[in-house]
Amino acid sequence: MKQVGPWMGDQMYLKLSRSVPGDQMYLKLSRSVPGDQMYLKRHGLALFLVITLCGSLFFIYHAGFHGTTNAAVAGRSRDGSDVARRRWQTEQQQTTRTPPPHPTVLQGYSGIIDHKPLKMHCHSCALVTSSGHLIGGGRGEEIDRAECVIRMNDAPTALGYGRDVGRRTSLRVIAHSSVQRVLRNRHELLNTSQDTVFIFWGPSSYMRRDGKGLVYNNLRLMNQVLPKLKVYMISRQKMLQFDELFKRETGKDRRISNSWLSTGWFTMTIALELCDRINVYGMVAPDHCREPQPPSSPSPYHYYEPLGPEECAMYISHERGRRGSHHRFITEKRVFASWARTFNIHFYQPDWEPLPLAPAADPR
Repeated sequence: MKQVGPWMGDQMYLKLSRSVPGDQMYLKLSRSVPGDQMYLKRHGLALFLVITLCGSLFFIYHAGFHGTTNAAVAGRSRDGSDVARRRWQTEQQQTTRTPPPHPTVLQGYSGIIDHKPLKMHCHSCALVTSSGHLIGGGRGEEIDRAECVIRMNDAPTALGYGRDVGRRTSLRVIAHSSVQRVLRNRHELLNTSQDTVFIFWGPSSYMRRDGKGLVYNNLRLMNQVLPKLKVYMISRQKMLQFDELFKRETGKDRRISNSWLSTGWFTMTIALELCDRINVYGMVAPDHCREPQPPSSPSPYHYYEPLGPEECAMYISHERGRRGSHHRFITEKRVFASWARTFNIHFYQPDWEPLPLAPAADPR
């Protein structure tokens, strides 16, 4: 409890310790004549009273400390406890996947009927492509465990595909060219019980709201017939931002190069706004189609069209095309690989990671 320290010059320290490490009280005693032992003897009574008084104060303080409730102790502003508390809260939020109190407002995506902006946020997302690489992977249950599942165009989940691609759909991004196919499969794709959000994109001439936008007119009619559907469209200003992002990331002007951004580009970019973590299923690495492909194992471009075009043949023909409109699939995948070095993006089925950047050359 008490320990009398050695004299240091003309002073002596009396240390009073508690059971809590780091909480110590010091009482400084001074002497007026170095080496004069009679001084303490003559003032022994005074010293005894001082020690008794300090002991009483310490007893009261010590009892008060132990009488403090746990809540008060937790409220002490100590750096270590604050860090631990914040870490615990983060882990709890990740475990329970509690949504934020106010969902994120995503600008540039407006409701077909009410024109209100999209409000949505997901801690974890499974972005499911339409690639034939998904077949046989058995990743369906893993995909459905994500908080949000994102799909593209008219890619189905029924007809026995659920084991490989999952069954849930939280968000579906659809190109203007796929609207008619979606309407034909409306009994599956427009199932209102799934509480799915639909985002449609297309050229501004197709999406105009003055009665001359062909796609917009169809979507408005669809939403009037099925009023519970959550249908959104990408605004003209947002489409220009997507173009500018592509130019900034690749150095290529989409319009000058006679190319269209793919639905995959829109979907990945939307996911970056929407999700904290993105697990991408079915997307190959940028250099995948440069590797020798065994003739017996080509993957179809769409998993639900096994007799359709082969994936690498589609990618290469579009990447090399100069006449007409094309998608730059391989160029886009290079950008996605670059983003994965910075953002929380991971690729599965096939599983791959982006190659690390080569070290910069020494200018010396």
